[in-house]
Amino acid sequence: MKFDFDAAHGYSNNHKPELEKVHVCGCFSCLEIFNPQEIKEWIIDENDCDERGTAICPKCGVDAVIGESSGFPITKEFLTEMRRKWFGL
Repeated sequence: MKFDFDAAHGYSNNHKPELEKVHVCGCFSCLEIFNPQEIKEWIIDENDCDERGTAICPKCGVDAVIGESSGFPITKEFLTEMRRKWFGL
């Protein structure tokens, strides 16, 4: 299946309200899948990307978290493709 990874990336920031309502999210840096309740650190700043809160992955400390509310699959396969696109790995 082909995905719009640019659109998916838009769901990786400014997403605290959405992540607080779901049960599954994943990190496209470390490829871990976890419950958003594990997130303890958020970037909250006065800019368009972080004013509502951007999650920091509790497993690796990178702001590359995407939740199931994005509509994209939170699977190892999808996260691996996201990592390839955004981190070149």
